[in-house]
Amino acid sequence: MNLPPSAASPPPRGDGFVLRPWRNDDLDDLVAQANHERISRGLSDRFPYPYTRRDGELFLSGQVVDLNEPLFAIEVEGRACGGIGAHPGKGERKHAAEFGYWLGHSLWGAGLMTRVVAAFAPWVMRELSLYRLCATVLDHNPASARVLLKNGFTEEGAQRCAVFKHGQVHDLRVFAKVRRSLNDAT
Repeated sequence: MNLPPSAASPPPRGDGFVLRPWRNDDLDDLVAQANHERISRGLSDRFPYPYTRRDGELFLSGQVVDLNEPLFAIEVEGRACGGIGAHPGKGERKHAAEFGYWLGHSLWGAGLMTRVVAAFAPWVMRELSLYRLCATVLDHNPASARVLLKNGFTEEGAQRCAVFKHGQVHDLRVFAKVRRSLNDAT
């Protein structure tokens, strides 16, 4: 991960999890956790279902997303069980980023992702000197929207008919957390 020179702190840890860079030896855990239709349903098509070993190899080699961006495995009890990452803007939008996350289905409903976002969002805003961090959520994913709302994100509206997935058109709900100056808390 190539963070700006001012980014000196390691990825955050939290109650029951560690955020860390993805490793090649995460392949088996990645495939086992990612290969679930309900996970794929809430993410972009670059996260397929079924999620095969080849999909995992392509991801871990950096051919799916830029592994130089802040992109981490969520580790629980020594195993990668999900991911979280941010895509910083460029040019006049360099002080904003979009982020996303996913978690293995067996870990849903226990508040883990709420805790992960609570640790990651302020860390990435501080490390990348962001004024804005946003996420989009498909209209049929209220659990992800709750994670964001519990972490102080504001729902800004919806991008209507923004996504065509599995034969259906979906709205994207837009959530953001902002700060007015780099001295403000997120």
